[in-house]
Amino acid sequence: MSENFEVTTLLAQMGEQLQARLTKNGITEPKMIGIYSGGVWVAEPLHQLLGLESPLGCLNISFYRDDFTQVGMHPEVKPSSLPFGIDGEDLILVDDVLYTGRTIRAALNEIFDYGRPASVTLVVLADRNGRELPIQADVVGVKLDLDSHEQVKLSGPQQLSLNIIESL
Repeated sequence: MSENFEVTTLLAQMGEQLQARLTKNGITEPKMIGIYSGGVWVAEPLHQLLGLESPLGCLNISFYRDDFTQVGMHPEVKPSSLPFGIDGEDLILVDDVLYTGRTIRAALNEIFDYGRPASVTLVVLADRNGRELPIQADVVGVKLDLDSHEQVKLSGPQQLSLNIIESL
């Protein structure tokens, strides 16, 4: 199975969903954080669509993963950059694919090391089956029910492309 998705359309729909959720919850000045690297790629256009004034934060959760000792360090580790305070802030956490939930757990652990936010809204481009932890997204571009031999791949950052591919 090989399937491609129109990422620009998904992002526009996600922006509308997210704006409606923020308005409903009375959130007027959220801070957005993308998880390296795909989450940052997804967060950048969403940040622009929402017209957020605060800078985009970038989170590298490599050292917070519970499988760090098994998979080791990615060769292109970038430091986290949170150019705003966390305490009492309404955060939008963005990732490309929600799968097992472990990346989001690691991101939340790191965020709480910086402070205690008022709220965290989770936004993902693709939500696929296979959860190992009880984590769910608040805003989702596309939900996917995939077989164990299928993977979701986001290519970017210039021209974002979301594809389902067969794993070897």
